[in-house]
Amino acid sequence: MGGCAFIAGVLLTLMGLGRWHETGSPYWLIGSLVLFLFLLIGAATGKKAR
Repeated sequence: MGGCAFIAGVLLTLMGLGRWHETGSPYWLIGSLVLFLFLLIGAATGKKAR
């Protein structure tokens, strides 16, 4: 996973958490946490560019 993709994933996660804070909907929280888990898994298992 590239650096730009990682930054974009973190920003999307933070935006989802902000939307959850605004609306109080549990779907935004669950979606943001799932996205963050996929982001961590992708960063941990992704191949590094040389």
